[in-house]
Amino acid sequence: MSKQERTPIKSAIDRQREIEKSVGYFELLRQNPNFRWLWGGQVVSLLGDWFNLIASAILIAELTGSRLALGVLFTIRMLAPFFIAPLAGICADRYNRKHLLIITDLARAVIVIGFLFVQDASDIWLLYALTTLLFGVSGFFSPARSAILPDVTTAQELGTANTLGAATWSVMLAVGAAIGGLTTGLFGSQTAFIIDGFTFAISAGLLFKIKLPGRSSATSGTPPRVKSSALRYMFQHPDILFIATHKAAISLLMSSGIQVILVEIAKNYFVIGVGGALSLGMMYCMNGIGSGIGPILARRWTGDRDKPLRVSIGIGYVIASIGIAIIAPVSALGTVLFGGFVRSVGGGIAWVFSTQLLLQRAPNEIRGRIFGTEFALFTLMGGASSLITGALMDRFQLPVILWGMGALTLIPALLWGLWQIRYNRLKQE
Repeated sequence: MSKQERTPIKSAIDRQREIEKSVGYFELLRQNPNFRWLWGGQVVSLLGDWFNLIASAILIAELTGSRLALGVLFTIRMLAPFFIAPLAGICADRYNRKHLLIITDLARAVIVIGFLFVQDASDIWLLYALTTLLFGVSGFFSPARSAILPDVTTAQELGTANTLGAATWSVMLAVGAAIGGLTTGLFGSQTAFIIDGFTFAISAGLLFKIKLPGRSSATSGTPPRVKSSALRYMFQHPDILFIATHKAAISLLMSSGIQVILVEIAKNYFVIGVGGALSLGMMYCMNGIGSGIGPILARRWTGDRDKPLRVSIGIGYVIASIGIAIIAPVSALGTVLFGGFVRSVGGGIAWVFSTQLLLQRAPNEIRGRIFGTEFALFTLMGGASSLITGALMDRFQLPVILWGMGALTLIPALLWGLWQIRYNRLKQE
């Protein structure tokens, strides 16, 4: 083997060793002010997101009583960003990512005000329209936030930052859903929408304090023809393509459809609070705890090492399938809560570790478009899952639907395992 052939392998090994020397969570927050402001904005913004979800879901259920109408709400929440995601990815690569995040937060703060005008069943069209607009704008936020993470962290900090960000999402799901359910149950949806608007404004203020460094030149060698298309790049690098489809699989089989089912369980099986708002908040709370704890515990074994991360993703699907099976009988609220916790542990592992692999492998110049494509696939599958689940719930009993979801969740685990065998063979050639 020539020296030119050996050099890339050596540099890749050196990069992997550098990645493995990760910092601690508190150390990261203490020593990196840019990430601290980014994280602070995430905390506040996510709190409002879950207020909005609980309030919208309960409002739809109360005004229409239709399961399909509820499925349409979740479908809109997923499909609106889908149509924006390709453009959002391009914007995240071409424009200042910090400014993009701030603008989307301010726009969402204004849009949320419109939810206050939804008063009765004849206004449902307005709620749908505002949800479409809100999540269309949100479609610019998610790829930009994912793409900016390596810009504000070092290689040693990246894995910790990604896991902390995911854990924060989970904690705010638990806290936001619980408080959102309590607020909606006691004070109504209007109060929850007002709080949601304030959180976006506060988040924009925190993000403004970020001092974004110049873009990394580490990936400046990416060929210009590759930079023009994320899909072309991903098909030329099938490992990136497979990694980017994990969130779509999670959304299709164990996330979006489950959210619709949880509203039905809260409203008609275990009703606590107005319209089941408190019981729904409890279920989301347990889901948040599980998706936060799972990756943190698993990372004690995986670190940021490539192979353990890949193995853990497959295990995550199996754990999620077991969790759905526990929920399936819908026999008691405690069982549903525990099953949701287990499902979220597995889903959280697959979600966080697939993101980590993309952060470590995607070139900077096309990173935004790759995350935009990943987000588009995620939202498309989420919209399909929500709509299909809502329709199925009008025809079949919940246990039947849940058993089917649990079985189907094992399919991506099998496909991922087969790809890993192929991937390892390719590396040895």
